[in-house]
Amino acid sequence: MNTQQDAQKRKRKRKRRRQRRLVAISGFIVITTGLAWFFESQATTTVIVTRNADQISLAASNAGLSDSGSVRADELARVLEDVDVVAGIDAIFVTADRSARDTSVPLAMLNEAPVHTVEDPADAEALVERILNDYKGEIVLVITQPEYIQPVIAEMAGSKKLPPMADNEYDNLYIVSIPWFGKVKTLRLRYGDRYASVPVE
Repeated sequence: MNTQQDAQKRKRKRKRRRQRRLVAISGFIVITTGLAWFFESQATTTVIVTRNADQISLAASNAGLSDSGSVRADELARVLEDVDVVAGIDAIFVTADRSARDTSVPLAMLNEAPVHTVEDPADAEALVERILNDYKGEIVLVITQPEYIQPVIAEMAGSKKLPPMADNEYDNLYIVSIPWFGKVKTLRLRYGDRYASVPVE
């Protein structure tokens, strides 16, 4: 009888040990999965902001790109095609004017990135909110009019003191790095010729 009771006790102990191991393993899986999701969801978002490439004329309300502007748009695509090494740009936001749309075309074709039209470029808050909601942790390009570059960057808690930009200055690329924790960084790079190669009326 005692032998049978001892065997049953040992069996119950083994069962409890197995249950504890299963609970520990399940807990580990839940925690690691949760941590992976958390850090993925909180990853750094990178927003690159620039103006449209060289226009035929600043006087025209919806001017297209000049020949040098088309060259610059191609150069922008070359510079940003594999900017994150693996996948390139995840999305492009452009203002509704023709020059901004035309500037986005070469890169969008190379990366097969979706191009979203910004209906109200003056509403920097709405634009930044959309980017952070829809493309958190990804790399986004914004092509906007020069006067809206500073407000967009400031809305992302980036630099509030950008250097002045001449009307025919087209080579600025602002890179805003928005980490899930810590300080937002604003970098400025240049690409192509600094100024439009033809006079802008």
